[in-house]
Amino acid sequence: MYVTASSAALAAISGLGFGLSLIVAIGAQNAFVLRQGLRGQHVLAVVAVCAVSDVVLIAAGVGGLGVVVQSAPVALTVIRYAGAAFLMGYGVLAARRAFAAASLTTESTGATVALGATVLTCLALTWLNPHVYLDTVLLLGSFANTYASPDRWFLGAGAMLASVLWFTALGYGARKLGPLFARPSAWRVLDSVIAAVMFTLALGLLLTS
Repeated sequence: MYVTASSAALAAISGLGFGLSLIVAIGAQNAFVLRQGLRGQHVLAVVAVCAVSDVVLIAAGVGGLGVVVQSAPVALTVIRYAGAAFLMGYGVLAARRAFAAASLTTESTGATVALGATVLTCLALTWLNPHVYLDTVLLLGSFANTYASPDRWFLGAGAMLASVLWFTALGYGARKLGPLFARPSAWRVLDSVIAAVMFTLALGLLLTS
């Protein structure tokens, strides 16, 4: 099918804007990336995992997987409860960091979490979060399918670029906040906010009908 440069560019720009509107929000994944960026630990790996995961999910949505997922509600139910359990557990860990005596020391001087454990946590926060599937596979996939077949993939490419740019900016831009988080009390506030976000998201998943 013939595709004009202008239609492809418009589709890509639409995908970029739509992708940013979905991803730029306070959530489990973004909170984790921000925290790793502030600590300066395994930032590249975390950014790569988040960006590549989004690219895969967006490609699945644009390719039509959203229709298949909608026809298998049991799978979404299982993911929903597994995600709620994981978010609740991560929230408990964040709350413990916020209120434990160890949180009085800055995170930059704390123990470094192994790369493998960090990557696994990042994967769980991404792939066990039903909101990720709703945003990338269902919502973005449905939006992309309103476009003709060639332009649809340009829109998907724009959305993929949005994810790469956002996670890179969040992970590496967090260092700009270094002076603020040189104070131990700032880490307590951050971990308290992260705990609240995790608990809220977990309860939201459990209460979703």
